[in-house]
This record gives sequence, structure tokens and C-alpha cells, in this order.
Amino acid sequence: MNVEQLVRASLREQAADTASAPTDFADRVLAARRRRTRRTVTGVAAATVLVVAVAVGVPLALNSGDVSTQLASEASRGQTLTHVDQSPPRDLIAVGDQALAAYYTSRQAKQPNRDTITTRTYSLLDQRTGRYEVDARWSYLAVAPGMRTAAVLERELPAHRVGMLDLVTKKVTRWIPVEQGIGSLVFSPDGEKLLATTYEKNPDRAYWSKRIPVNNTPEPQRVDSRTGFAVIDLTKDGVRWTSLPTQRPPDFPSMGSGRPLLFNADGTLVYEIVDMEPVNYRDLQGKKVPTPPKEKHVDLMSGPAGLSPNGELVAGGFAGGMRTTATEVLDPGTGERVAKLKGQELLVWADDKRLIAWDIAPGGGEYDNRLVLITLGSDKVVSLSGARTPKDYSPGRWEPIFARR
Repeated sequence: MNVEQLVRASLREQAADTASAPTDFADRVLAARRRRTRRTVTGVAAATVLVVAVAVGVPLALNSGDVSTQLASEASRGQTLTHVDQSPPRDLIAVGDQALAAYYTSRQAKQPNRDTITTRTYSLLDQRTGRYEVDARWSYLAVAPGMRTAAVLERELPAHRVGMLDLVTKKVTRWIPVEQGIGSLVFSPDGEKLLATTYEKNPDRAYWSKRIPVNNTPEPQRVDSRTGFAVIDLTKDGVRWTSLPTQRPPDFPSMGSGRPLLFNADGTLVYEIVDMEPVNYRDLQGKKVPTPPKEKHVDLMSGPAGLSPNGELVAGGFAGGMRTTATEVLDPGTGERVAKLKGQELLVWADDKRLIAWDIAPGGGEYDNRLVLITLGSDKVVSLSGARTPKDYSPGRWEPIFARR
């Protein structure tokens, strides 16, 4: 494996491991790589994989609390809400079926033994006020379709229980115990199941004892510790765990804790992304199965939006050049381009014809990206948020979490 492959694999592994913004190590490597590359565009990349994956489906009912309260996300249904002067956002951003349910920032905490732990701080939409408020209690958070409930993990990872957080009252309505330690969560499209990836060690911890030189500087590294996954049936709190340790080619260096598992587009399968190998799909009991025909060209690392709601299009990756940004949309059957769009990275489908994306702010550099709305068949770009700027790249750069409202 050459240096370019090693850097690419490292960045993708760390982003997918935690669904968080890149750590300080990744930032420095990525910055050095960008100075060498001819492209100007991919600075917002794979950290949004899980962010988008948790955000499709139909509402999950509250288990307690005032269900008569009209949610801010529901009251704005059908409206496009933009706040181009806000970065990070303070007030609700929403388009079509999608709303910005939350966002988070990441920081790297150095430990006395020279290990480092990446920690996330979430800002959640207050459904009563329509504003985002910091909730620093959780190490990991996934928002359910409908935006009434979130699944949360406490600060110490791996966690041994999942909390169901009422997004109106901000109280945990119940805890679901999981014997194996959990490091990440994702909702099924219908909101009735949770997929919890389990680990032996904290997947957000990098170990000095496993350090490797990066640009001639030793950096701590994560270790393979994934043990499997648990499917949690939220209708009856049933938990079924399946063993699935990290699978890696024998000559590939250990630079991550093991990829989290994700639900596929209809929630009937789970899958993992393996470096330099095809995506592996499995049934809910862990048995390998063929890739669903409409998902064989889905690549959430380059096009996090994935399959369109009607299943007729797939979000592709970057399709621009040295001085321009562009993305593409593909035919799910052939993988051929059917449209070239504006933007740096397609994050989520607002409906069957519109996508929310990152794109460079007018007059900005590649790090000065803001949320935009892009429409198939149109060159019009609608700004949704203010731009993230180079000064907040790391730490503190906000990453969006979308959910169906």
C-alpha cells in the first residue's frame, strides 16, 4: 500500500468509525494532502455518512410527554426555512421532507497516558422554540424519523444501555440495556428498530501504544475492537445481538476501531463498508446476502444522500474540477450519470427532485462551505445556512444531522 492509499484509507476509516468530524490527526494529514492534490473540493467528506443514514422514514411516536404539543418541525412542514447569516445555525433549517434535527462539533481530548479521545457535543432542535440548544450529556445521538425521539448513549463508551430521549421534554423516557458495549446507533427507515454497533473498546479512543509516524510525527491510533451488532426492536425493547468482528485484509494496517453497521434503504438489511472491497450486505441475522439491485451504485462515502425517496436516482460523488464545484446524480441500475449538479457533496434528498448539499460560499475557499438547496434540472442554488469558515475547521466545525420531519 502506498502513502496515498494509506492516507485515504485512514481518513475514511476514522470518519466512518465515529460518524464525527475528522480528528486533529486527520485534519493535519488531510490538509497536507490537499496542498498536494489538483482537486479543490472534497474537504467535507465522509464524516456525514452516518449523519445522513439516520435521517429517513416515518415518525416514531413518543412514549411519554405532551404529544399534543405542535412540533416546530411539523408547524413548518412545506416551508423552506433558511438562515444564511447563521453558522452554526441557531434557528430551524428545513426543506421539503427534511429538517436539520441537530448538529455536533468534535474535539480531541488528550489523556495523561498520551492517548486521545474524540468527543462530540450535540446541539438539538428545541421542538417548542424552533431553536438549537446544546445538550452535552451524550457521547452519541441519533434522531428518529418524525423528530419526536432520539436514541442516546451516555458519555462513557462503550455504553451498556440506550436511552430514548423525548425531544419535547428533553427527558429520557426509558433505558434499553444491551449486554455488549455500544459505540454507535442508527434508526431503521420506519423508526421501529435501532441498529447498535458493538465494541470491546471505546471506538473514539486512539492509543499511544499503537502510534505510527504521520508526516514524521508519531500519532496515536485506534485499534480494531468491533465485536458485532445488535438489532433493537423498539416496539417491544427486544435485543438480538450478532457477532461480527472487524474484517480487514491481512496486509492492511489497523487504523480504526471497526466500521459501524448501517441499515440499507428499506431497513431489511444491514451493511458495512470495507476498505478496498465491495460493500458487504447482510440480513438482520448477520448472513451475507447479495447487494440489492437498486443499491449497487450507492456509495455513502462520496454521495451521502444515497438512494432517492422514490428509488429512481442515486446521489453520486464530486464531479467538478480544479476551480469549480459540481456533483452528479446516477441511474441506480447502470451507475451512469443522468445529471450534473452544483455543489461539493450531496448530503440528503429533500424530495425526489431536490437535494441538500455542501457548497463553497461565493468568494470563499474550499473550507468556506455552507448548506445549499440544489434542484435537478436547474442551475439555481439556494443558500440555507451561513458558511463554515477555515478558522472553525478543527476543532469546533459543525456537522449536520438531518431527519424526516
